[in-house]
Amino acid sequence: MHDLIAYTDGACSGNPGPGGWGAVLKTADGNDGEMSGGEAKTTNNRMELTAVIEGLLLVPAGQSVQVYTTSDYLFQGATKWINGWRKRGWVKGDGKPVANGDLWQALDQLMREYAIHWINAKGTTHVGLDEAAILAVTASRRNG
Repeated sequence: MHDLIAYTDGACSGNPGPGGWGAVLKTADGNDGEMSGGEAKTTNNRMELTAVIEGLLLVPAGQSVQVYTTSDYLFQGATKWINGWRKRGWVKGDGKPVANGDLWQALDQLMREYAIHWINAKGTTHVGLDEAAILAVTASRRNG
């Protein structure tokens, strides 16, 4: 059982373009919350990362969190690539800097404070994911 479930999503109109992110947090005791935000000129990948970061910032350290994402980039990065990037000083295997390195480093720090179970929910339907997507798209439109 996890202390919290986070459903996250990012959206962008153009890439780069106006973007938004959304996070829906659900706790076992029914204290649910949602948040969103965005930027005027960004990318979808940055918004996907920001959604998780902003969601985790509201969670007390030491909690067990199940994170749902539909972003392969976020899922693969958080579960497979991040350790290698950290070891190489945030440089990819080809010697180029990691894209969105500032956000990956922030997420890496946060991941040390929680027991996170990542769920790649691409291609699935869930009310929490739908809610996060609506928040992200709405925030994107506010920044457009």
